[in-house]
Amino acid sequence: MKFSPYITGLIVVLFSSVVLSTAGLMTRLVALDSATILVWRGIAGGTALFFFLLIIAPRRGFHALPRPGRPGLAICIASGVGMVLFITALQETSVAHVSIIFATCPFVSAGLGFALLGERPGRSALVASLAAMAGVIVMVGTGEAGGLLGDLLAFGMTVCVALMTVLMRRYPDQPVLITAGLAALLSAVLSLPFAAPLAASLQDIAIISLFGILGFALGIGLLLYGARLLPPVETALIGSLDAPLAPFWVWLFLGERLDEATLLGGSVVMAAVLLHVLFDLRRREAMTGAA
Repeated sequence: MKFSPYITGLIVVLFSSVVLSTAGLMTRLVALDSATILVWRGIAGGTALFFFLLIIAPRRGFHALPRPGRPGLAICIASGVGMVLFITALQETSVAHVSIIFATCPFVSAGLGFALLGERPGRSALVASLAAMAGVIVMVGTGEAGGLLGDLLAFGMTVCVALMTVLMRRYPDQPVLITAGLAALLSAVLSLPFAAPLAASLQDIAIISLFGILGFALGIGLLLYGARLLPPVETALIGSLDAPLAPFWVWLFLGERLDEATLLGGSVVMAAVLLHVLFDLRRREAMTGAA
């Protein structure tokens, strides 16, 4: 069965969201600082992506592969910086706070999509954005589970991911795996001066490498591929599934609980996202019917 590019994008981004939501669990399973985690995760994920490229590359070798231009480098930088902020945020605040703040990504994407692509957000997106912001304020301002520094880092990561999805939509011809591999290695290079990679135990390195290959390399590659097929807002909306999934994995395996403010604020954010999704789907159906 052959799917349309739109349906293919939905499936790919959905699967990437599930895979990427395991990052919070990974940071809780190892007793290492965020910089050391980023070094080993970046090396493992980047190496896995380039090894896969070596397998699928033509016989002429890597020189036959397309090179990322300036847009590709911009996507690489946004993705790499976002990775650094993401893992650091998970060390400074709760997994739930990071996930729920990231759930506002659709509305950040809508703003950047308007600024960079001229895609005007609808009224529902604006209303949902205000509601989601209110939920984040409740969670961050009154909750006890998170930390302000980590919450700010999580918002910075959200802006980076939103920018990445907008750029992928604007420049869909960029080589996905090469961009993702460079971003992974960039995150490792940025973190190396602050890390102690040789002090990590073999068990911790094995855990990080496993998540780096399966939880990052696979996830980010799928996300970048799917982002070429969907509008930035929809890519971010599906990615917001990280909000309920990430704390679920940590609760399921490690018993990390949520405070009342996080539950209340998170519910407001997720309600805003879901209502916007439903409204957008109805709008698309109406437009299709009219056509």
